[in-house]
Amino acid sequence: MGRREVRGAAYARRVRVLVTGSAGFIGSHVVEALAEAGHDVTGLDLRTGDDVRDDAAVDRALAGVEIVVHQAAKVGLGVDVSDLPEYTSVNAYGTAVLLAAMARHGTTRLVLASSMVVYGEGAYDCPRHGRVRPGPRDPADLAQGLYEPRCPGCGSPLTSGTISEDAPLDPRNAYATTKLAQEHLAANWARETGGTAVALRYHNVYGPRMPKDTPYSGVAAIFRSALEAGRAPKVFEDGRQRRDFVHVRDVAQANLAALSGGMPGTLTAYNIASGEPHTVGEMAAALAAERGGPDPVVTGDHRLGDVRHIVASPARAADDLGFRAGIAFADGMKEFATAPLG
Repeated sequence: MGRREVRGAAYARRVRVLVTGSAGFIGSHVVEALAEAGHDVTGLDLRTGDDVRDDAAVDRALAGVEIVVHQAAKVGLGVDVSDLPEYTSVNAYGTAVLLAAMARHGTTRLVLASSMVVYGEGAYDCPRHGRVRPGPRDPADLAQGLYEPRCPGCGSPLTSGTISEDAPLDPRNAYATTKLAQEHLAANWARETGGTAVALRYHNVYGPRMPKDTPYSGVAAIFRSALEAGRAPKVFEDGRQRRDFVHVRDVAQANLAALSGGMPGTLTAYNIASGEPHTVGEMAAALAAERGGPDPVVTGDHRLGDVRHIVASPARAADDLGFRAGIAFADGMKEFATAPLG
């Protein structure tokens, strides 16, 4: 059975909202949720010929807009350092262009799509040193199949904990660095204009219209694409990496709830997560079972930009925004196993 869905509080009145990245995986669902709630929604998306880095396009899109929901971004961990210029251009520069235009137009409210990747590794506890922040995992350890981070003080095994929005931020790849840059730019805009900025730190989003298997896809889409092609999903490391998988329709509802969140002159961040962590291996197995196989294969491969465990506390979003995810893991995986991809 799915858990009862508790929707976030709706904005008090009908408003004109600009959604950047409106034709994308998450953005398209956000557009639908806003429209269903009665808001007047306009979109800006590179797929339809409008680039968030283009001053003229952004100026046109902002006419009469009261709230911007900024979803446009280059996603994924990237392939190698050759991706750095494009990530910086789209995510950092594009956000700067948007914020400058918002200041010119007097648009005073921003909902920003951020990401769990700004944390780096999740929260960990050492029996000797308490809460610690392990550094990047040693490539030599990974090559030997030693995947768990160790205490930076004594080298002891660590216990994975739940990360809150107040945890230190430690981006470890190009995508993560530019998502954090977006938050910093939005905070700067809020301080200088008195605007209100809300950053939604999405955890592992999945669901219908997720992009197909590319080097920039999320792991859920990679597994799903493999199964659709009759191939076994290939699970990196030992498959025991813990994540929080949150359905895209829940994420869309979080954006709706965030329209009325935050405080003027500052940026407030929220984890957007289900609150029910699962391992990557469990997710691959659930998808394979729903499609009738083939069963996942644990490869032991690894990527240096990956983190081991990251499990979120969704309490702040529940307390401040009234948002709680409503689609249970089993129900979401059953739908996603056969849902259309983007």
